[in-house]
Amino acid sequence: YLIIGSNDTKNMIEIISPSRLHLTLIDMNAEIGRVDGGVGITLDSPHVRLLAEKSDKIEIIGTSPLADRMHMAAKAVLPSGDGIRIQIEEDMPAHVGLGSGTQSAVSAAAAVNELYGLGLSVRELAIAVGRGGTSGIGVAAFEKGGFIVDGGHKFSDKGAFSPSAASRADPAPVLFRHDFPDWDIVLALPDTQGAHDAKEVDIFKKECPIPIHEVQQVAHIILMQMMPAVLENDIESFGYAVNSLLTVGFKKREVELQSKSVRDVIEFMQDSGTYGAGMSSFGPAVYGFVDSRIQANQIKNDVQKMLDETIGGRVMITRANNSGAKISGA
Repeated sequence: YLIIGSNDTKNMIEIISPSRLHLTLIDMNAEIGRVDGGVGITLDSPHVRLLAEKSDKIEIIGTSPLADRMHMAAKAVLPSGDGIRIQIEEDMPAHVGLGSGTQSAVSAAAAVNELYGLGLSVRELAIAVGRGGTSGIGVAAFEKGGFIVDGGHKFSDKGAFSPSAASRADPAPVLFRHDFPDWDIVLALPDTQGAHDAKEVDIFKKECPIPIHEVQQVAHIILMQMMPAVLENDIESFGYAVNSLLTVGFKKREVELQSKSVRDVIEFMQDSGTYGAGMSSFGPAVYGFVDSRIQANQIKNDVQKMLDETIGGRVMITRANNSGAKISGA
């Protein structure tokens, strides 16, 4: 694992941490001994950008839903008696399916790591701040970016079906990582939030275990269609896989729990020229893949109008981040 800190301390640093799409969990059955597993894509935007310097106390500057999480993460790794001042320059919305919890926590911990020369790896930072207990995608996205498949956890270690926020398991191992093709990604962020905290825990308890035949179907789609499509730059096959994953396994349940407005956005994207459209994590973030900027702009405008007339929100065009977080002297 990449060691992002060194013994050389810095006066001020800048960290730009990417968001991520979580396409699906793989095995929420655990019959053969493992649970979770996931597939994700690191995004260039939206992202978290912060400036950090040493201080005699912990200070988080900037109005952001991520501030409290950054404060707790910094406190978890700071040497005794030391402090940090973090200025939040850009953030991302919380509880919409983009991984803000992991990115904000690991970013704050990485800032401490850099400023105080702790020499910890990304994985060690994630363990220290309690992230990655269900999905390893966010931690790997911070570390290296790209398209990621993780292998989940031994069910004997985790002991229950639960989301990352309610699990103390270590981040899942990365089974496959590859640069994601340079396709446009239309990203819709409806003005609502996905399930989180106690509600999210309850959903895992109610819906799991997923029938084993559905888990097998999900694994088949990922291994024999989605992963080869990334390697072969085949947007048509990749999109077909994305659409298929919405109809089976845990992702099917996540989509069914959404409001009609969110489900309508998914269906509209699928029908309006994307090669495939899906929902990230528990939503409500919806994404679609396009190989034409003209078409991407048209879909963006149409979905924006759709949101304006219903629950509100914003739509953007982004692309994959294939390098992970950027850490530099400011």
